[in-house]
Amino acid sequence: MCRSFRQAREVLAKLADLPIPEKQVERVTERIGHERVAERQAAVAAFQALPLAEKFRVPAGVTPPALAVIMTDGGRMQILDRQPPAAPPPADPPPSAIAPAADVWEEEGANGPAGHWREDKVGLLLTMDSPVSAYDPCPVIPASFVDPLRIPKLVRELKKAVPEAADAVADSDDPEAVEEALQTEATYQPPAVQQRQVVATRQAWPAFAPLVAATAWALGFQGAPRKAFVGDGSANNGRLQRRFFGSFVPILDFIHALSYVFAAALAGRKFAAGWACYQEWIGWVWQGQVAQVIAALDQRQAELGLPEQEEPETSPRQVVAKTLTYLRNQQDKMH
Repeated sequence: MCRSFRQAREVLAKLADLPIPEKQVERVTERIGHERVAERQAAVAAFQALPLAEKFRVPAGVTPPALAVIMTDGGRMQILDRQPPAAPPPADPPPSAIAPAADVWEEEGANGPAGHWREDKVGLLLTMDSPVSAYDPCPVIPASFVDPLRIPKLVRELKKAVPEAADAVADSDDPEAVEEALQTEATYQPPAVQQRQVVATRQAWPAFAPLVAATAWALGFQGAPRKAFVGDGSANNGRLQRRFFGSFVPILDFIHALSYVFAAALAGRKFAAGWACYQEWIGWVWQGQVAQVIAALDQRQAELGLPEQEEPETSPRQVVAKTLTYLRNQQDKMH
């Protein structure tokens, strides 16, 4: 839990009365870490050695959960290389051993690392529970997604194009606007998390994919009666889902859809007019009526015109065009 070996030494001294030198804490930590990585690599290798049919069955002695959810994503982290590594990192397995040759993974930094930034890959495996309903249990979008103070900040964190007017509203205090948004309060009960497990690596996607698959197999996820794979719509997430989790329902992460819709609604508009448009559009997205949003965006694109080739990404025409492409590509994951 500690952020440094020095901090770990202090914690051991205070909580366990163990006066261990900082260097020994470092050696033990790295030894245990290498052991854990070796165990994980052995589990992945054993999974890959299984016959194809066995990879999609439930292992003996494992009870599948009622609802299995997998979420994967690539992130950003800064690594400061203070000294050359003692040994090269383990090589990734050849892609042919994991996915069809035609499935080419998109790897960030393929031409070498950019400064201190690296891409990490994280998989979240959730055992969940929720009642099965024959109808939409929450047809009205919850108020937290139509909060004029929260949403601009949320979108800005995802680095989407946000007009200056939205930034101003995000940093202001407008009780009347918030009260008006909260009038559409809806009761939404998300699935209850029973168990969670996280897997992560800085290796390439061809090594990350079987890591997620092996972990899900060990948990019996393939035998769950209800299965969901949630992602942000990236090509790599799609490849992983199709290759190892074809029986899972692919679902687009709602927050990513929200960020695109918000940016497009406010593109070229004053905040008041853009916010009203956003409320209508995101309500349609929540209800799975994405075709209506696409139709509205087509009309908006016709009003603004198509973007020029060298037009800035933040221009209204570019923002609307990008959102249109994104929603069309992800429409099958937004029921």
